[in-house]
Amino acid sequence: MKKLLFALLLIITTVSSQAQEIKWMTLDEALALQKKNPKPIFMDVYTDWCGPCKMLDKNTFQTKEVSEFINATYYAVKFNGEGNSEVNYKGKKYTNPGYDATRKGRNSMHEFTGFLNVEGYPSMYILDKKGDIAKVIVGYYQPEQLLAELKTVK
Repeated sequence: MKKLLFALLLIITTVSSQAQEIKWMTLDEALALQKKNPKPIFMDVYTDWCGPCKMLDKNTFQTKEVSEFINATYYAVKFNGEGNSEVNYKGKKYTNPGYDATRKGRNSMHEFTGFLNVEGYPSMYILDKKGDIAKVIVGYYQPEQLLAELKTVK
């Protein structure tokens, strides 16, 4: 019995140590950091109801290679395209005046989502060191596919 428990504990420890974490922040935090230390921004635009967004979180962002590359290369931003956060971008404030906290599932589109002209979820935006949009990646990507896309950004 002790051997079985030890083996189970070893398996759980091994699996949990393989999962990696991206250091997510808000866009306002990333833009502030960018002023002190210029570095591009990787922004994941998602919604709570989006299945491919959840797959991206679970299957792609949790891999060691993807999380290490994003953490080393970018300020990483998670932005809910239907959330209630306030975003300040290029001197303009964006909110979601139609947001309904009691609503389950789909919600009102955030003004910043409209500004970005999001065509589908998930959408990943690369902002250059000046905060300008350099690349848009739409849809679910496997880890190696996303890494290949990210490595093409200058």
